[in-house]
Amino acid sequence: MNRLDRYLGRAVIAGTLVTLAVLLPLLGFFLLADEASDIGTEQYGFLDALWFVALSLPRYAYQVFPIATLIGALVGLGQLASSSELVAMRAAGVSIARIVLGAMLGGVLLAAAAIVVGEGIAPPAEQRALALRQLAQSGDDMSMTAAGLWARDGDTFVNIRELKPGAVLRDIYIYRVRGTALLAATHARSAVYRDGGWVLQDIERSLITDQGVTVERMDEAGWSSLLRPSLLKVIVVEPQALSVWGLYRYIRYLGRSGQDAGRYEVALWGKLVQPLLILAMIFVAIPVLLGSARTTGTGIKVFAGIVIGIAFYLVSRSFTFLSLLFGLNPALAALAPPFLFVGAALLVLRRVG
Repeated sequence: MNRLDRYLGRAVIAGTLVTLAVLLPLLGFFLLADEASDIGTEQYGFLDALWFVALSLPRYAYQVFPIATLIGALVGLGQLASSSELVAMRAAGVSIARIVLGAMLGGVLLAAAAIVVGEGIAPPAEQRALALRQLAQSGDDMSMTAAGLWARDGDTFVNIRELKPGAVLRDIYIYRVRGTALLAATHARSAVYRDGGWVLQDIERSLITDQGVTVERMDEAGWSSLLRPSLLKVIVVEPQALSVWGLYRYIRYLGRSGQDAGRYEVALWGKLVQPLLILAMIFVAIPVLLGSARTTGTGIKVFAGIVIGIAFYLVSRSFTFLSLLFGLNPALAALAPPFLFVGAALLVLRRVG
């Protein structure tokens, strides 16, 4: 990577960061305004709403990352075009392909940052946000911690490490106490809601008495719990906010149980395509810039980016609905929109070139 590539890449990254710095506070304001009607429900206060918004922002940042990259590339590279630097590069013999490559190198770093946010930060933050809000609004004796969901039912304490869509629980610990004495400790690998009640699966139970500890193992057993599936449906994150690995595991579970996994497969492919989509948005920005050169102001370029971003969102959503409605290949639904926009950008680049 030479100095020119770094210069172009920094322009794209700086423009994207500025765009996110503008978009995220706006999104946060609208989210908080939307939560205002729920403030005062049970124990849900203003600080709870602020905390919910803060934890939700990583997911929204990940979702708007491609559009922010498009606008950021238009802003960052647009500054170079306004100061005639892109014109000077072309006059010095720098090809359009080389300009695209330099901008793409910045896009690679942005795509890596998006993966970190989308896979490592957004899913646990979103799950914690939904859990905190729902638990505060329901008034149930539950709390969400870094170790998962904790609940109390009389003399029994329950810790659920992982919650999945469809009222599926994994890694459940159940402790029964009397005063300060532990009477029994149960661990179940998973639990499902079946025929109006919970069923624990792959169970190991330790019974503690004065004579010692007795361990028993069972494949399945019924479980009476205060946990309502309706509560878990709200706590569990939507498929768009699950990690790639979480989506893959849940798709396998739905396949084994004979359930439809269409929307989760579309979400999985959307996650896999997201880094390529960020690069595609940068590629789409190049013909907009080169076609306008110095004659168009930054405001017009940003407006063009917003229009293109909205158009892309509508097209991608249309393909998603078509995939779910007609059973189309989810990979096609995820890959078709960016290919369409990149193809259109190539046609414009040929005319500009």
